[in-house]
Amino acid sequence: MASERLQVERTVAAEPGAIFRVLSDPQGHVDIDSSGMLMDATGEPVRAVGDSFVVHMDREALSDYPMGLYDVTVTITAYVPDREIAWTILGQIRPQIGHVYGYRLEPTGGGTLVTSYYDWSHIDPVWKEAGIFPVISEGALRATLGILARTLARGGAG
Repeated sequence: MASERLQVERTVAAEPGAIFRVLSDPQGHVDIDSSGMLMDATGEPVRAVGDSFVVHMDREALSDYPMGLYDVTVTITAYVPDREIAWTILGQIRPQIGHVYGYRLEPTGGGTLVTSYYDWSHIDPVWKEAGIFPVISEGALRATLGILARTLARGGAG
C-alpha cells in the first residue's frame, strides 16, 4: 500500500469549541464511533498530552479477528484546544501497535472544517509485516464525521 495514512474532511455546522468538547470526552468517542467497536468508556475528559482514558471495545463489530470484548487505553499525543487532538491506542497485545487517530479543526464561515485522520506510518514493524492496516476504512472515518455532525446538530454530546 502506497499510503499509510487516511484523511477525510467535512464542514460541520458547529463552533470548534463544541466539536472539541465531544472529541476530548471519552463518551464523545463512543457517541460518534461508526465502527461499532466502541461500547463504552471510563475516564474524565482529557486536558493535555499524556492524559488517557479506557475504552471498552467489541471487535465482533468488525468480524475480522475473534477478539471479543476487551479494553484499550487511549493516550493523547496531540492536544491544542479547539484546533487539534490526536491519540494512540495502548492495548494488551505486544508489541504495542503505534497507530494514531486524530482530528484537526479549522473555523470556516459555515462552521468548522473537521479533518479526521488515521496514521499507521510509524507502527511497529511486526504489525507492518502482518499487513492488517488499515483496520478502519476511509468510509468509516467519513461516517464518523457524519455522526459527529448529526450529534452536534441535535445538541448532543456536550
